[in-house]
Amino acid sequence: MTEEKRTEIVALLRKAYNMELETVCNYTAQSINLDGFRAKHIKDALAADIVEELGHAQMIAKRIKVLEGIVPGSQELEMNQTELQPNGDALDIISVIKGVIAAEEGAINHYQAIIEAAGDIDPVTEDLCITLKGDEEEHKRLFKGFLAEAMQG
Repeated sequence: MTEEKRTEIVALLRKAYNMELETVCNYTAQSINLDGFRAKHIKDALAADIVEELGHAQMIAKRIKVLEGIVPGSQELEMNQTELQPNGDALDIISVIKGVIAAEEGAINHYQAIIEAAGDIDPVTEDLCITLKGDEEEHKRLFKGFLAEAMQG
């Protein structure tokens, strides 16, 4: 792998690491902030996903290190998940669900970009990101079901 390609892949992995940690922060906030009977399953799913998303971040961090990159600290992170921010309405499950779907779509698209960048030159990173993309697709499917149910009543 060329130095240029390694640098590109590490940069993409650093962004994925950032995205996973931001998701952990927002899922934590939303899993605590939501109230009401209808929120129970959403809160439980978010709480379970926190552990999985943190695991994703750890796997990505290890890959960054193997590729001789530096895992970013908190001051290098950028927070961009505007759709997942608490809005002050603890009963608004629909905005939370839509925020989760948006975050998962962002992760899916980013993992696809890494898969394409890694291609045949870095099959380990490609394989890791295929697995992580699959996890994110499962989360998105679950929350699309929650959204359909919430919109019915």
